[in-house]
Amino acid sequence: MTESGNHLPLIGEAAPHFEAETTQGRIKFPDDYSGKWVIFFSHPADFTPVCTTEFITFASMQEEFKKLNCELLGLSIDSTFSHIAWLRTIREKVSFRGHSDVEVLFPVISDLKMDVAHAYGMLQPAASTTQAVRAVFVIDPEGKVRAILYYPLSNGRNFQEIKRLLVAMQTSDKYGVATPADWQPGEEVIVPPPGSCGAAKERVGSKDPSLRVVDWFLSFKTLGASSKSR
Repeated sequence: MTESGNHLPLIGEAAPHFEAETTQGRIKFPDDYSGKWVIFFSHPADFTPVCTTEFITFASMQEEFKKLNCELLGLSIDSTFSHIAWLRTIREKVSFRGHSDVEVLFPVISDLKMDVAHAYGMLQPAASTTQAVRAVFVIDPEGKVRAILYYPLSNGRNFQEIKRLLVAMQTSDKYGVATPADWQPGEEVIVPPPGSCGAAKERVGSKDPSLRVVDWFLSFKTLGASSKSR
């Protein structure tokens, strides 16, 4: 807990519960999203330039995330009326990287009292006393925090990386594997290392054609076609 009362939920912890008004109606979180992955992200304020490019990008990718059983949820310390005005402006006046007439359909939370921002540690006084930093929380279908990304106010997020991370975690969950640096779907994954001397010796001497054994602690394999298409 920080001096300002912020608490940053840790990876593996339950996502803090809250109820809030959004641009798509009132929600209970994470109850309303049970069984789905959620990308929950904050932005400093409405009508800000970097945030505008981010919202256009996220909105243009919403269907890609839905296909991955993932919903998007935004937040800033502004009113619902301000959110609506900003989202209308985005659709009517703004284009970015070939995207125009973009309608933001995912909910954007109104958090004027900063209750949600405090619960998720989105306020960092050294960066700003009134604005939420660019935080991203990846929350799994069980309502657990699985990944946390923080960006400064001045720099936009890499949304392809957010999607890549989501797919990587889903792959790890489904197949019980890890993913190496810069992993992309369809590439080799890492098989968990053996937990005993006997198993380590067996791994090194493995004749399994699906394994590429570099050493006892580092082995790779390629998943089936079904995983490549995710």
